[in-house]
Amino acid sequence: MKYETPAPDRQIAMVLDLNKCLGCHTCTVACKKMWNTDAGTDYAYWNNVETMPGKGFPANVHDPATAGRDLDGTTKRGQIPDLDTGYGRAWTFNHKDVLASTGAPVKEWLRPREEVKWGPNFDEDHGAGEYPRENHYFYLPRLCNHCTHPACRDACPRGAIHKRQQDGIVLVDQDTCHGYRFCVEACPYKKVYYDHVRQVSSKCIFCLPRIEEGVAPACARQCPGRLRFVGYRDDPEGPIHKLVDRWKVAIPLHPEYGLGPNVFYVPPMSPPRLDADGRPTEEPRIPLAFLESLFGKAVGPALEVLLAERAKTRNGGSSELMDLLIAYDWNQNFKLDAHQREVLS
Repeated sequence: MKYETPAPDRQIAMVLDLNKCLGCHTCTVACKKMWNTDAGTDYAYWNNVETMPGKGFPANVHDPATAGRDLDGTTKRGQIPDLDTGYGRAWTFNHKDVLASTGAPVKEWLRPREEVKWGPNFDEDHGAGEYPRENHYFYLPRLCNHCTHPACRDACPRGAIHKRQQDGIVLVDQDTCHGYRFCVEACPYKKVYYDHVRQVSSKCIFCLPRIEEGVAPACARQCPGRLRFVGYRDDPEGPIHKLVDRWKVAIPLHPEYGLGPNVFYVPPMSPPRLDADGRPTEEPRIPLAFLESLFGKAVGPALEVLLAERAKTRNGGSSELMDLLIAYDWNQNFKLDAHQREVLS
């Protein structure tokens, strides 16, 4: 069945500049420590950072067969990732053996006790391309997109998922949820998790209590790379409107799913490939076709704007876009409401 989602009064959104991501996982740690320390959420990462090209988390999440919507707009069923090969179980370590070897001639190294097949960041920094002429990778932080047309909401037979009218944040009512996991199947981004202890679904809430106080989400506030921008789509003076609508350099992940994501990405610019003699060519290391598989056809024009504005500053000119992306004053990354208090250090 196809559902019509009423438009919220305002839509909170986030932009992430992939040219600045360090892969340090500070965002993941901040989110995990704040929201997912219970026993049933050991494998749940509301925010994670993936190495691209790579399998992602859960594994093969970027496979177009996972879920999304059919061409007529109806929700289609996808897959629930396997705990072993999709998410990866929490590992146990030989801590006691390491401590027991203190002072011994041969010390025990810290290692998992079982054979490790998969887990978060299992393929970190692997990338693709032949070294040294074309090897490449970049980091892709991911969180719930708080979609304009959320598939998780449409798939829930209990009506336990709703989109807040005041800010467009998508939430799970865990008092209503019966843990059927149709939402996990339907979400193509696989950003709904099943709490196997409480037997309910859980997901990113965009740090809702912080937003209501005019404070940026923990993942954005703690980012040392200043790559995250948070604000409302309808604020013409805010960073989201400028990057998404004015400059059109921030684009959604997998727009082909038709869900209207409200998390956007500034695509990564790329150093050139080298020829057989080691000289730079005109061809970027990150293939455009791969970026299009993630961000659609809008990635090409976005990169053209970015490269043109960067060239302008290199030639001694000024660029409002480059100044915004550099984020000289990180407080300007977060424009939550003109009537709410300013985020201060």
